[in-house]
Amino acid sequence: MQLNSTTVALVSQLSYQQPLLDQTVDHLLSMIDDLGTLRTARILLKPNLITARNGSLPCTEGRFITAVARWFLEQGAQVAIGDSPAFGSARAVLDAIGALSTLQSLGVPVVEFSRTQPIILPCGQPAAMAAAAMECDLLVNLPRVKAHSQMRVTLAVKNYFGCLSGFHKPWWHMAHGGNNGRFAALLLDLLAVLPPSLSLVDGIVGMHQTGPIHGEPFSLGVMSCGVNPVAIDTALLVLLGIDSSQSPLWRAACQAGIKGTVLEDLVFPLAAPVGLRVQGFVVPDELGPVRFNPFRFVRNSLKRLLLRVEVPGSK
Repeated sequence: MQLNSTTVALVSQLSYQQPLLDQTVDHLLSMIDDLGTLRTARILLKPNLITARNGSLPCTEGRFITAVARWFLEQGAQVAIGDSPAFGSARAVLDAIGALSTLQSLGVPVVEFSRTQPIILPCGQPAAMAAAAMECDLLVNLPRVKAHSQMRVTLAVKNYFGCLSGFHKPWWHMAHGGNNGRFAALLLDLLAVLPPSLSLVDGIVGMHQTGPIHGEPFSLGVMSCGVNPVAIDTALLVLLGIDSSQSPLWRAACQAGIKGTVLEDLVFPLAAPVGLRVQGFVVPDELGPVRFNPFRFVRNSLKRLLLRVEVPGSK
């Protein structure tokens, strides 16, 4: 993954209506200079498909996902989509948020992150990565702007956590999320082993107050694009009016010396974050523990297993 870039494209986008959404996606992705040839390239879209229990809001908007899929198909790329939701299958969540039928009509296959590829992070920590995320030519990260009860806010960096396969995500919460844990640092370490990637952030309607599931909608009216997710997060924290030091992931990026944490070093070819700044986006004052309650861990692990068995097409 390219972590030396300081370019962040920000643009106002007030709705998911067509054809304006397709036009804005084209405008943003055309700003990325180093994509190379996309014809026949294997593209994996990685949205946030955490769950559809609270409607579509906890997930990346379905119309946003399909707009990005169309753009890459128009470039002649081979496009697939994948994730490992907290509950159920990627196919079931895509169906629930209204994206599956359009993706099927476009010929975009859904990849369940069940096949793993073991790797060693630069820090020496083993990680069971989703093989599909490691084998693509370009990983396209499609997060939604959301408040978060453990990370205060999740933007581009956090969505890459979903490239860990299935059960390994809650296990990382258990193993590395204690008071002296290194959960945030490990999430940053994931970026070093992932293939070339770009992030296109859905900030048209975000989730605020709490998250990652039970928050409330907030019309931000913005989209963002870049190849360095740390730089994107820095810009969006300013746009949201959040003190960067209040973000555990931003602090971990600073400690790791990753480029993109200094606002003055960033380049904005379109709008600057201060020009798009919003008022009233609420994030939690106090953060909950990253480490799951052991009873909750066991209960939810069993629930995930049952849902994987019961949902047609989830295997």
